[in-house]
Amino acid sequence: MKVYMAMGRPKAESRTPGLGFAEIFKLAYLTFTAYKVRFGLTALGMMIGTASLILVVTIALTGKDYVLRQIQAVGANMIETYYQGGGNQVAARNDFLTLDDIRAVREQVPGIMYASPIFRLNTAVEAGGKHRDIGVLGVSADYRHIRNLQLLAGRFFDEEDRQARDKTAMLTEKLAFRMYGGPNAAIGHTIKMFSLPFAVVGTFREGVETFGQSEVSDDTVLIPDTVARYFSGTDLIENAYFSMADSSSVANATEQIRQVLQSRHRPGSVYQVVNLTELLGVAAKAANALTAVLLLVSTVTLMVSGVGIMNIMLSTVNSRIREIGVRKAVGATKKEIRYQFLSEAILISLIGGVIGIVVGLAIPFSVRFFTEFRIPISGLSAIIAIVVSSLVGIVFGTIPATRAAQLDPVESLPTTSSLATSMISITSSSPQAT
Repeated sequence: MKVYMAMGRPKAESRTPGLGFAEIFKLAYLTFTAYKVRFGLTALGMMIGTASLILVVTIALTGKDYVLRQIQAVGANMIETYYQGGGNQVAARNDFLTLDDIRAVREQVPGIMYASPIFRLNTAVEAGGKHRDIGVLGVSADYRHIRNLQLLAGRFFDEEDRQARDKTAMLTEKLAFRMYGGPNAAIGHTIKMFSLPFAVVGTFREGVETFGQSEVSDDTVLIPDTVARYFSGTDLIENAYFSMADSSSVANATEQIRQVLQSRHRPGSVYQVVNLTELLGVAAKAANALTAVLLLVSTVTLMVSGVGIMNIMLSTVNSRIREIGVRKAVGATKKEIRYQFLSEAILISLIGGVIGIVVGLAIPFSVRFFTEFRIPISGLSAIIAIVVSSLVGIVFGTIPATRAAQLDPVESLPTTSSLATSMISITSSSPQAT
């Protein structure tokens, strides 16, 4: 009866002072500690979802960084030119590029740092009594910078070798293994090409594996272009490479090179001038699309965790009906009840989210300690993860909180008979009763 009368008093007299946000979250923490196992398992689901979100972003960034580095290793600032054909309006005679074209391009197009012609020759190499058919590329000393070639042993031939027309040669890594057993073992040996001895001064490999899709194959030998020109007997070249000092100027330089070449040759001749800028753009878009798909998958995981939070909070509301009734009886408003249960849901999601962020960031960091590979880590992914965790707690905690706030305090409180039964039980079990 006292409870009923208390509930019947005017709201202004019966209401307790409103709880602030600090008190509400403190109450939520106390509730969390009271139901540690139940809430802990729910937070575990949120932790897994948050960690997966960060790992997904990390994996996507790693893949994107790897692909871009692979393309850049081929030569991000590189521009390739070659004669495509004459079309129907040009005579059958080919209109190949020449060494003069390369000089003209270097003079008229600003920003070019390196340039190299490509003379392609085929011959047989003789070494140690063995013969092998190989491909010979006549290139300038700049070719190593344009194609980012890695020196394995010895040295690259330089401008002095080129000007002196020294018969020097460089072998690919695989050719050096086949002929001499290794890159270092090949240095100092002499191979015979075009019936003349060539000194092996170095061995090399491409900066990235191109799987035979570039002009460099497994059995390729590089020699100075001045020497290759002597054996070809002509200044005509099939293609040429240029490298810009600044990657931002590649697109403009590509068009300028095309104009220079077109102005020096017959109107109907067609020259392809290509670069890797578009390929880099396509790779970046593909990586971004993959990131979006993986983020969608991790978002689904977080949604499942959110459903778990909503389920456990609904169960908590049902098991705490009497607590809600007592709080309303002593003056707690619907808003305070709603905030209480909503703060509990947010607390669960935040605890799981913070632990998930720590786990998600710790894995990429730990890889750095055991390998030389540097995995890119996005701080933005951690911020997104904590924001998403909070939103999941708010969204999936709203329904249970609303349901708790709408409970009728009269129906929530224990009945008079149950109160009497409880009082008799307490009295009979007390020492004074005996």
